[in-house]
Amino acid sequence: MELNVKNKVAVITGGSGILCSAMARGLASKGVKTAILNRNQESADKVANDIESTFGAKSVGISADVLNKESLEKALDIIHQELGTIDFLINGAGGNAASATTQAEMITDENISDLEKTFYGLQMEGFDNVFDLNFKGTLLPSLIFTKDMLDKKSGVVINISSMNSYTPLTKIPAYSAAKAAINNFTQWMAVHFAQTGIRVNAIAPGFFLTNQNRFLLVDEKTEAPTPRGQKIINNTPMGRYGDADELAGTLLYLVSDWSKFVTGVVVPVDGGFSAFSGV
Repeated sequence: MELNVKNKVAVITGGSGILCSAMARGLASKGVKTAILNRNQESADKVANDIESTFGAKSVGISADVLNKESLEKALDIIHQELGTIDFLINGAGGNAASATTQAEMITDENISDLEKTFYGLQMEGFDNVFDLNFKGTLLPSLIFTKDMLDKKSGVVINISSMNSYTPLTKIPAYSAAKAAINNFTQWMAVHFAQTGIRVNAIAPGFFLTNQNRFLLVDEKTEAPTPRGQKIINNTPMGRYGDADELAGTLLYLVSDWSKFVTGVVVPVDGGFSAFSGV
């Protein structure tokens, strides 16, 4: 069976990030035309230009805010003009913030006198921003970019989840809760669209070094693992971080006809992290 993805049109939100740009390149390597959406036009253009020069597949960079419906509708017009109607949507926009992160992993006798470093120091504005970016930033693009698929009676939505969605990591309650919501929403969407020809699945990456987390996990000067980074490596049976390009195989499987009867699943790409009890 052929992949059957050549000349299809894919929208990738958060498309200039390390993971999402790698997924866009994976699609382009098989002839998929890509719309790289990012709030920063220059960053989006850079990825799109690199894709075109490397793979010869049409790509366009578009400035868009996944939390702004009008912005997304303008992006849709550009996509229609430049690439055509949409076949695939990869909801990759997301992230965390310091204001939604605790300094302490747990409340203990040692830190109970300084509750600002614990759950009690979380800022609601930060929590709201993180939850909105990750959850509503998946909901709104899905509302805008799936209508082409509905008309075609064919299409695929891929939401980007996380290891946090299964068992929350310490310190990052907002991000963990939002990604758990993504799993539930993926299943809900899959059922809702099941008879329209649209399939909805998710990928849950394990630990990959990105611009956002690099110096939380690796010492900037020595490049040795930080204590938190070492915990992650110790609990990843393969004993390493993932390479962004290693997401492409799962993505291509999920958008292609190879997975025509697959919908409503969340696929870990995590080096065994989700399977390991720590013992």
